[in-house]
Amino acid sequence: MSEETRRQKINDMLADEPDDTFLNYCLAMEMDKDGDNEESLGILAKLTKLDPPHVPAYFMAGQQLSRLDRISEARTYLREGIEAARSQGDDHAAAEMSEFLMGLGSAGE
Repeated sequence: MSEETRRQKINDMLADEPDDTFLNYCLAMEMDKDGDNEESLGILAKLTKLDPPHVPAYFMAGQQLSRLDRISEARTYLREGIEAARSQGDDHAAAEMSEFLMGLGSAGE
């Protein structure tokens, strides 16, 4: 199955369930793969504003922004994501984001 086909199927499912968090997250990941970074980051940003926020969206945004050399923005998402993960009791996600954040070192400063 090609990425384009997967993206279209996700869009088709979103037509029926536009507020589905998982489908929106999947669409953002497909957009990232296709190089549609701003659209992907826009969806991820919306997912981080949900109540409760979608913790994986913070990590994916941080990773994507770091690949785009937007390190300061990546750090912001990761720090906010660590806080959101801890508030939701997701120590594993908090630890993964902390490790990634530390791995950025002094890049972009």
